[in-house]
Amino acid sequence: MAKLKLTDCRRFFRAVIEKAEEMQVPVSVAIVGPEGHLIALERMDDAGWITPETAAAKAFTMAAFRSMSPRFSDGLVTQHWLRERNPQLAVNAAVFTGGKVFISGGAAPIFRGQEMVGAYGISGGTSDQDEVMGQYARDKLKWLHAPAKDDTPPEVKAHINAIYDKIGMDKKKKL
Repeated sequence: MAKLKLTDCRRFFRAVIEKAEEMQVPVSVAIVGPEGHLIALERMDDAGWITPETAAAKAFTMAAFRSMSPRFSDGLVTQHWLRERNPQLAVNAAVFTGGKVFISGGAAPIFRGQEMVGAYGISGGTSDQDEVMGQYARDKLKWLHAPAKDDTPPEVKAHINAIYDKIGMDKKKKL
């Protein structure tokens, strides 16, 4: 079983912070294990007062929802999928988990090979800004946000791609 270590988290934090400083957007970043338990959390100076809790909740949410389905490939897909089908589910899930569920961009699962080893959440910018920072850090560290071998059913891929089209994310790599 692959495992994220604190040194892995620190490298990711450094990459996110590099991009955040370039964008002039102070953020908090959280990384959880595959079960949603916090591994590490970092808050930049001047990041908003609630950003640490939001980043941790985003990471927890990605671990929880990605564990349920390949449909939930990132925070934006999860957000739009729930908005279309059951907007109350997100609110209810937040209540049932004591506020641990927060669905927004700037979060994604982390894979090594076929195994989900955790998830991250970034909070402090807009959803789009948080997404840019996460993508930058993933690319820099060559972290995967999906299994190395794509076994997503074609109908799920079509559904995710339709959501990307609907929300105007045509630049995002299609599944």
